[in-house]
Amino acid sequence: MTAPAPHVPVLLDEVIEALDPQPGDVVIDATFGAGGYTRAILDRGATVHAFDRDPDAIAAGQEWPETREQPPRLVLHHRRFSEMVAAMAEAGVAQVDGVTMDIGVSSMQLDQAERGFAFSSNGPLDMTMSQSGPTAADFVNEAAEKDIADVLYQYGEERQSRRVARAIVAARPLTTTGELAEVVRKALGHRPGDKKDPATRSFQAIRIHVNGELDELREGLHAAEVLLKEGGRLAVVSFHSLEDRIVKQFLRDAANATPRASRHLPEARALPLARFGLLTKAIRPSQAEIDRNPRARSSTLRAATRTAAPARENVA
Repeated sequence: MTAPAPHVPVLLDEVIEALDPQPGDVVIDATFGAGGYTRAILDRGATVHAFDRDPDAIAAGQEWPETREQPPRLVLHHRRFSEMVAAMAEAGVAQVDGVTMDIGVSSMQLDQAERGFAFSSNGPLDMTMSQSGPTAADFVNEAAEKDIADVLYQYGEERQSRRVARAIVAARPLTTTGELAEVVRKALGHRPGDKKDPATRSFQAIRIHVNGELDELREGLHAAEVLLKEGGRLAVVSFHSLEDRIVKQFLRDAANATPRASRHLPEARALPLARFGLLTKAIRPSQAEIDRNPRARSSTLRAATRTAAPARENVA
């Protein structure tokens, strides 16, 4: 008996090839979601510790038969993946053979209008992955105009962030995704039929801010470094440039692959031991996968193998 995955996981074959899970391995799926990666890892005979801050994802996972095996081969953790180190210590697991992350909002969350992540269907301005805490409505209705503009610029790379922020403040209060999207479109001069909806960048930015996603990613990468044993594998799928930049820089730094300013300049200090070896170059989906699953279009996979070098003590 297997549990169905209602959404198609992105770059599934490539992620599993990078992780190479074996019977008896312990693998962390840091972003359980609908469980697409977890299902494939379980089918290879490994045990999975799956993390998700969304209570809906955890509730669905609790129906999987592997949670009832003795010992269970699927262990669910209703918490942020940045908390992996503490959670695994509580579970009595010191090191793992693999960690995978699928960064960003899940298809399940996007498809539920009541979660407020997408403007394709009208819903309340929520956007919280954990379904708790300050919402997108709280942010757009209470934050200062400058703070809104900064978030739109930093996390959405919105070049006209000040204009959009000014329009948002003038239109308060905003309570639905449809209202916010319309305000952004009017501010940016949206024309029906444009290839990309201009509200996309603002929605991305607000979602990232509300959920603290980029800090969560940085802390999660460090947690993976701490937990992976020598030879353990890390596979991270990201969906936009901000995420991919963080993953790329983390792996370059960890592999001592960051270019130095000049070979003629003396080294200020000896380089630390490489904590990861780069496993592959960036992998992107084939056109066939994009045709099957359009949401895969912007995805990038980066993978690396843990060395024997000790993990850094902090992420500063």
